Amino acid sequence: MKLRCLLVDDEPPALEILQSYAEAVDGLEIVGTCANAVQAFGVLQNQPVDVLFLDIKMPKLLGTDFVRSLRHPPKIIFTTAYREYALDGYDLDVVDYLLKPIAFERFLRAVSKLTRADAPATPPVPERETFAPNAEAFLYFRADRKMVKVLTRDILFVESLKDYVKIVTTTGKPLVVKQTISALEAMLPAPQFVRTHRSFVVALDKISAYTPTHVEVAGQEVPVGRLFQKEVERAMKMN
Repeated sequence: MKLRCLLVDDEPPALEILQSYAEAVDGLEIVGTCANAVQAFGVLQNQPVDVLFLDIKMPKLLGTDFVRSLRHPPKIIFTTAYREYALDGYDLDVVDYLLKPIAFERFLRAVSKLTRADAPATPPVPERETFAPNAEAFLYFRADRKMVKVLTRDILFVESLKDYVKIVTTTGKPLVVKQTISALEAMLPAPQFVRTHRSFVVALDKISAYTPTHVEVAGQEVPVGRLFQKEVERAMKMN
């Protein structure tokens, strides 16, 4: 039987990431997505929910206060950019506490805890994903009716194609997936990638040359938008 999950986050890119992750797990069924705790309360009043993936710092009502207001809360997995709420998570007996940006592998570890009879037996420890230059960090993307594993070190650049993105890698044919570039940018390790244009994100270590208007990656010219020039120059100087 699948676990019915409700996803709650006020940031659309973060919500998109959660939804793509949950859709990739056979044991989860998404019953709804909400932008705040008030919307989530309405869903909980009208249908059964087994697990709540819940952001903490949201408008109108904090996620922690929302959980305290529920007489019979479902299992809770917090998803947040703020480490300081970890103690609240322990007090509220949540299953796990995921710090953004959330890697798919870390999401899977949290889901695995849902099936443990004694979860949570120990305090949920916030673990921020680290991306050392030589680490085998990876992401999964849904393409051709399967989940495709992509090592972040293999990514050259990402190009927006409206509701899709094209992921160009060192390993072969580009991968086209249904995803916004903003959502994908949030999934990538920031120190290793830079947004050069509203339609492009580039791996810093793959840039062989650059000018104020473009960067060169594997022999291809990728544009640098006017609004992104300072950020690109700063990233190149630090790289």
